[in-house]
Amino acid sequence: MIAGVDVGGMKVGEARQIVARELRAPLERPISVVHSGQRFSLSASDAGVHADVVGMVDEALAHSRDGTIFSRVARDLTGGKEDAQVPPRVTYDQGAIDGLVKRVDKRLDRKARDAEVDFPSLTKVKERDGVKVNAALLRQRLAQALTVPGVGRRVKAPVRITHPKVTQADLVDKYPVVLVADRTKFQLRLYKQLTLVKTYTVAVGAIGFDTPAGLYHIQNKAVNPTWTVPNSAWAGDLAGKVVPGGVPDNPLKARWLGIFDGAGIHGTDETYSLGHAASHGCIRMAIPDVIELYDQVPVGAPIYIA
Repeated sequence: MIAGVDVGGMKVGEARQIVARELRAPLERPISVVHSGQRFSLSASDAGVHADVVGMVDEALAHSRDGTIFSRVARDLTGGKEDAQVPPRVTYDQGAIDGLVKRVDKRLDRKARDAEVDFPSLTKVKERDGVKVNAALLRQRLAQALTVPGVGRRVKAPVRITHPKVTQADLVDKYPVVLVADRTKFQLRLYKQLTLVKTYTVAVGAIGFDTPAGLYHIQNKAVNPTWTVPNSAWAGDLAGKVVPGGVPDNPLKARWLGIFDGAGIHGTDETYSLGHAASHGCIRMAIPDVIELYDQVPVGAPIYIA
Protein backbone atom coordinates (compact mmCIF):
# COMPACT_ATOMS: atom_id res chain seq x y z
CA MET A 1 0.00 0.00 0.00
CA ILE A 2 1.32 3.41 -0.97
CA ALA A 3 -0.48 6.35 0.66
CA GLY A 4 -3.53 4.14 0.98
CA VAL A 5 -3.36 2.94 -2.65
CA ASP A 6 -3.05 -0.83 -3.21
CA VAL A 7 -0.29 -1.43 -5.77
CA GLY A 8 0.25 -5.12 -5.08
CA GLY A 9 1.40 -7.07 -8.16
CA MET A 10 1.91 -3.95 -10.26
CA LYS A 11 5.03 -3.07 -12.17
CA VAL A 12 6.95 0.06 -11.20
CA GLY A 13 5.67 2.23 -14.06
CA GLU A 14 2.06 1.17 -13.53
CA ALA A 15 2.32 1.75 -9.76
CA ARG A 16 3.64 5.26 -10.34
CA GLN A 17 0.77 6.09 -12.68
CA ILE A 18 -1.87 4.74 -10.30
CA VAL A 19 -0.45 6.49 -7.24
CA ALA A 20 -0.07 9.78 -9.10
CA ARG A 21 -3.63 9.55 -10.39
CA GLU A 22 -5.12 8.69 -6.99
CA LEU A 23 -3.23 11.44 -5.20
CA ARG A 24 -3.71 14.12 -7.83
CA ALA A 25 -7.35 14.95 -7.07
CA PRO A 26 -7.01 15.41 -3.30
CA LEU A 27 -3.67 17.19 -3.60
CA GLU A 28 -4.99 19.68 -6.16
CA ARG A 29 -7.88 20.80 -3.97
CA PRO A 30 -7.44 24.21 -2.32
CA ILE A 31 -7.11 24.38 1.43
CA SER A 32 -9.23 26.72 3.50
CA VAL A 33 -9.49 27.92 7.08
CA VAL A 34 -12.98 28.75 8.37
CA HIS A 35 -14.35 30.54 11.40
CA SER A 36 -17.83 31.94 12.03
CA GLY A 37 -18.75 32.32 8.37
CA GLN A 38 -15.33 33.65 7.33
CA ARG A 39 -13.14 31.71 4.94
CA PHE A 40 -9.45 32.04 4.10
CA SER A 41 -8.33 30.00 1.10
CA LEU A 42 -5.03 28.96 -0.47
CA SER A 43 -4.73 27.06 -3.73
CA ALA A 44 -2.65 23.88 -3.92
CA SER A 45 -0.45 25.60 -6.46
CA ASP A 46 0.21 28.57 -4.19
CA ALA A 47 0.81 26.19 -1.31
CA GLY A 48 3.50 24.44 -3.37
CA VAL A 49 2.03 20.97 -2.75
CA HIS A 50 4.11 18.17 -4.29
CA ALA A 51 3.90 14.38 -3.91
CA ASP A 52 7.11 12.35 -4.26
CA VAL A 53 5.49 9.49 -6.22
CA VAL A 54 8.81 8.08 -7.43
CA GLY A 55 10.19 7.98 -3.90
CA MET A 56 7.08 6.28 -2.53
CA VAL A 57 7.08 3.58 -5.23
CA ASP A 58 10.81 2.99 -4.74
CA GLU A 59 10.25 2.57 -1.00
CA ALA A 60 7.45 0.07 -1.64
CA LEU A 61 9.70 -1.83 -4.04
CA ALA A 62 12.42 -1.96 -1.39
CA HIS A 63 9.92 -3.37 1.10
CA SER A 64 8.89 -6.05 -1.40
CA ARG A 65 12.50 -7.23 -1.53
CA ASP A 66 12.81 -7.52 2.22
CA GLY A 67 13.60 -10.89 3.76
CA THR A 68 15.76 -13.83 2.70
CA ILE A 69 15.70 -15.58 -0.66
CA PHE A 70 13.72 -18.38 1.01
CA SER A 71 10.97 -16.08 2.32
CA ARG A 72 10.67 -14.37 -1.06
CA VAL A 73 10.40 -17.76 -2.85
CA ALA A 74 7.80 -18.86 -0.31
CA ARG A 75 5.71 -15.77 -1.01
CA ASP A 76 5.96 -16.42 -4.74
CA LEU A 77 4.95 -20.12 -4.37
CA THR A 78 2.04 -19.46 -1.99
CA GLY A 79 0.81 -16.22 -3.56
CA GLY A 80 1.52 -14.32 -0.36
CA LYS A 81 2.15 -10.59 -0.26
CA GLU A 82 4.54 -8.36 1.60
CA ASP A 83 2.13 -6.27 3.71
CA ALA A 84 4.07 -2.96 3.59
CA GLN A 85 2.50 0.38 4.32
CA VAL A 86 4.29 3.30 2.66
CA PRO A 87 3.19 6.65 4.07
CA PRO A 88 2.58 9.56 1.72
CA ARG A 89 5.54 11.77 0.91
CA VAL A 90 3.97 15.17 0.37
CA THR A 91 5.78 18.48 0.72
CA TYR A 92 4.53 22.05 0.70
CA ASP A 93 5.81 25.62 0.90
CA GLN A 94 6.05 26.47 4.59
CA GLY A 95 6.27 30.16 3.76
CA ALA A 96 2.91 30.03 1.98
CA ILE A 97 1.32 28.32 4.99
CA ASP A 98 2.86 30.87 7.34
CA GLY A 99 1.35 33.58 5.16
CA LEU A 100 -2.08 31.95 5.40
CA VAL A 101 -1.78 31.70 9.19
CA LYS A 102 -0.82 35.39 9.36
CA ARG A 103 -3.86 36.32 7.28
CA VAL A 104 -6.12 34.37 9.59
CA ASP A 105 -4.48 35.81 12.69
CA LYS A 106 -4.67 39.39 11.40
CA ARG A 107 -8.36 39.12 10.57
CA LEU A 108 -9.60 37.09 13.54
CA ASP A 109 -7.29 38.01 16.39
CA ARG A 110 -8.69 40.82 18.52
CA LYS A 111 -8.35 41.86 22.12
CA ALA A 112 -11.29 41.78 24.48
CA ARG A 113 -12.83 45.23 24.91
CA ASP A 114 -13.87 46.43 28.32
CA ALA A 115 -17.19 48.17 28.77
CA GLU A 116 -16.62 51.91 28.86
CA VAL A 117 -18.38 55.21 29.35
CA ASP A 118 -18.71 57.52 26.37
CA PHE A 119 -17.99 61.11 27.38
CA PRO A 120 -19.68 63.55 27.67
CA SER A 121 -23.00 61.72 27.26
CA LEU A 122 -21.96 59.01 29.77
CA THR A 123 -23.60 56.43 27.52
CA LYS A 124 -22.45 52.92 28.43
CA VAL A 125 -20.48 51.21 25.67
CA LYS A 126 -20.98 47.45 25.86
CA GLU A 127 -18.05 45.14 26.44
CA ARG A 128 -16.93 42.67 23.76
CA ASP A 129 -15.26 39.28 23.92
CA GLY A 130 -11.90 38.86 22.24
CA VAL A 131 -10.54 36.11 19.99
CA LYS A 132 -7.07 34.61 20.18
CA VAL A 133 -5.90 32.36 17.32
CA ASN A 134 -3.71 29.39 18.26
CA ALA A 135 -1.23 29.83 15.41
CA ALA A 136 0.90 26.79 16.29
CA LEU A 137 -2.09 24.46 16.34
CA LEU A 138 -3.40 25.96 13.09
CA ARG A 139 -0.07 25.25 11.37
CA GLN A 140 -0.24 21.67 12.62
CA ARG A 141 -3.78 21.18 11.30
CA LEU A 142 -2.85 22.68 7.94
CA ALA A 143 0.17 20.38 7.68
CA GLN A 144 -2.05 17.34 8.29
CA ALA A 145 -4.64 18.51 5.78
CA LEU A 146 -1.95 19.02 3.14
CA THR A 147 0.03 15.83 3.63
CA VAL A 148 -2.35 13.13 4.87
CA PRO A 149 -4.76 11.66 2.28
CA GLY A 150 -8.31 11.51 3.52
CA VAL A 151 -7.98 14.48 5.87
CA GLY A 152 -10.39 17.23 4.81
CA ARG A 153 -8.93 20.43 3.46
CA ARG A 154 -11.46 22.57 5.26
CA VAL A 155 -9.74 23.42 8.54
CA LYS A 156 -11.55 25.01 11.45
CA ALA A 157 -9.49 27.82 12.94
CA PRO A 158 -8.48 26.94 16.50
CA VAL A 159 -9.36 29.96 18.61
CA ARG A 160 -9.73 30.82 22.28
CA ILE A 161 -12.36 33.30 23.42
CA THR A 162 -11.03 35.92 25.82
CA HIS A 163 -13.26 37.92 28.12
CA PRO A 164 -13.18 41.59 29.14
CA LYS A 165 -12.23 42.61 32.66
CA VAL A 166 -14.94 45.28 32.89
CA THR A 167 -18.60 44.68 31.99
CA GLN A 168 -21.43 47.20 31.82
CA ALA A 169 -22.49 46.04 35.26
CA ASP A 170 -19.04 47.05 36.59
CA LEU A 171 -19.15 50.61 35.27
CA VAL A 172 -21.11 51.98 38.21
CA ASP A 173 -18.32 50.84 40.53
CA LYS A 174 -15.63 52.10 38.16
CA TYR A 175 -17.20 55.58 38.00
CA PRO A 176 -18.69 56.33 41.43
CA VAL A 177 -18.29 60.07 40.84
CA VAL A 178 -17.95 61.89 37.51
CA LEU A 179 -17.95 65.59 36.67
CA VAL A 180 -18.90 66.96 33.25
CA ALA A 181 -18.28 70.63 32.47
CA ASP A 182 -20.24 72.06 29.55
CA ARG A 183 -18.49 75.26 28.49
CA THR A 184 -21.21 76.31 26.03
CA LYS A 185 -23.98 76.03 28.62
CA PHE A 186 -21.82 77.16 31.57
CA GLN A 187 -22.80 74.13 33.57
CA LEU A 188 -20.95 71.70 35.80
CA ARG A 189 -22.81 68.42 36.23
CA LEU A 190 -22.19 66.02 39.12
CA TYR A 191 -22.91 62.33 38.50
CA LYS A 192 -22.92 59.53 41.07
CA GLN A 193 -23.02 55.94 39.85
CA LEU A 194 -23.48 57.53 36.38
CA THR A 195 -26.73 59.18 37.49
CA LEU A 196 -27.06 62.98 37.40
CA VAL A 197 -27.54 64.34 40.93
CA LYS A 198 -26.81 68.08 40.61
CA THR A 199 -26.19 70.76 37.98
CA TYR A 200 -24.30 73.92 38.89
CA THR A 201 -24.04 77.21 36.99
CA VAL A 202 -20.38 78.13 36.53
CA ALA A 203 -18.06 80.54 34.77
CA VAL A 204 -15.41 79.26 32.37
CA GLY A 205 -12.32 80.66 30.65
CA ALA A 206 -12.68 83.83 28.63
CA ILE A 207 -11.53 84.01 25.02
CA GLY A 208 -7.77 83.63 25.00
CA PHE A 209 -7.86 81.96 28.44
CA ASP A 210 -9.92 78.93 27.46
CA THR A 211 -10.61 76.23 30.01
CA PRO A 212 -8.80 73.14 28.65
CA ALA A 213 -11.12 70.68 26.90
CA GLY A 214 -10.95 66.90 27.21
CA LEU A 215 -10.90 64.19 29.84
CA TYR A 216 -8.94 64.90 33.01
CA HIS A 217 -8.94 63.79 36.64
CA ILE A 218 -9.04 65.79 39.83
CA GLN A 219 -5.37 66.08 40.77
CA ASN A 220 -5.48 67.74 44.16
CA LYS A 221 -7.80 69.45 46.62
CA ALA A 222 -7.45 72.21 49.19
CA VAL A 223 -9.55 74.13 51.71
CA ASN A 224 -8.90 77.89 51.62
CA PRO A 225 -6.15 77.34 49.04
CA THR A 226 -3.05 79.46 48.69
CA TRP A 227 -2.89 81.26 45.35
CA THR A 228 0.42 81.36 43.52
CA VAL A 229 -0.15 84.18 41.07
CA PRO A 230 0.94 83.43 37.47
CA ASN A 231 3.63 85.62 35.92
CA SER A 232 1.17 87.00 33.39
CA ALA A 233 0.37 90.53 32.31
CA TRP A 234 -3.24 90.24 33.48
CA ALA A 235 -2.03 89.67 37.08
CA GLY A 236 -0.60 93.18 37.27
CA ASP A 237 1.31 93.97 40.48
CA LEU A 238 0.37 90.56 41.93
CA ALA A 239 2.30 88.60 39.24
CA GLY A 240 4.57 86.00 40.80
CA LYS A 241 3.36 86.60 44.36
CA VAL A 242 1.89 84.05 46.76
CA VAL A 243 -1.43 85.04 48.31
CA PRO A 244 -2.44 83.11 51.47
CA GLY A 245 -5.73 81.30 51.60
CA GLY A 246 -8.73 82.88 53.31
CA VAL A 247 -7.73 86.51 52.70
CA PRO A 248 -9.88 88.95 50.68
CA ASP A 249 -7.30 89.30 47.90
CA ASN A 250 -7.30 85.55 47.21
CA PRO A 251 -9.76 84.91 44.35
CA LEU A 252 -9.83 81.11 44.79
CA LYS A 253 -12.29 81.41 47.69
CA ALA A 254 -13.02 78.56 50.04
CA ARG A 255 -12.15 75.46 47.99
CA TRP A 256 -9.86 74.24 45.22
CA LEU A 257 -10.05 71.13 43.02
CA GLY A 258 -7.07 71.04 40.66
CA ILE A 259 -7.58 69.78 37.10
CA PHE A 260 -4.62 70.44 34.78
CA ASP A 261 -1.68 72.83 34.35
CA GLY A 262 -2.88 75.39 36.88
CA ALA A 263 -6.55 75.18 35.92
CA GLY A 264 -9.07 74.01 38.49
CA ILE A 265 -12.45 74.45 40.12
CA HIS A 266 -12.76 77.12 42.82
CA GLY A 267 -15.21 79.42 44.48
CA THR A 268 -15.81 83.07 43.60
CA ASP A 269 -17.56 85.99 45.21
CA GLU A 270 -17.97 87.54 41.75
CA THR A 271 -21.25 85.72 41.26
CA TYR A 272 -22.18 88.06 38.39
CA SER A 273 -19.53 86.21 36.31
CA LEU A 274 -21.36 82.88 36.61
CA GLY A 275 -22.98 81.87 33.34
CA HIS A 276 -20.26 83.62 31.33
CA ALA A 277 -16.80 83.06 29.84
CA ALA A 278 -15.03 85.25 32.36
CA SER A 279 -12.16 83.41 34.10
CA HIS A 280 -8.50 83.00 33.24
CA GLY A 281 -9.02 79.27 32.54
CA CYS A 282 -10.51 77.97 35.77
CA ILE A 283 -14.09 76.89 36.45
CA ARG A 284 -15.66 79.30 38.95
CA MET A 285 -18.54 78.36 41.23
CA ALA A 286 -20.59 80.15 43.84
CA ILE A 287 -18.93 79.67 47.23
CA PRO A 288 -21.79 77.62 48.76
CA ASP A 289 -21.79 75.42 45.65
CA VAL A 290 -18.04 74.71 45.69
CA ILE A 291 -18.20 73.91 49.41
CA GLU A 292 -21.06 71.49 48.73
CA LEU A 293 -19.22 69.90 45.79
CA TYR A 294 -15.84 69.61 47.51
CA ASP A 295 -16.63 66.75 49.89
CA GLN A 296 -18.42 64.75 47.21
CA VAL A 297 -15.57 64.64 44.70
CA PRO A 298 -12.46 62.61 45.59
CA VAL A 299 -8.98 63.09 44.14
CA GLY A 300 -8.77 60.98 40.99
CA ALA A 301 -12.41 61.48 39.98
CA PRO A 302 -12.74 62.02 36.22
CA ILE A 303 -13.88 65.35 34.84
CA TYR A 304 -14.77 65.75 31.20
CA ILE A 305 -14.68 69.31 29.87
CA ALA A 306 -16.76 69.62 26.73
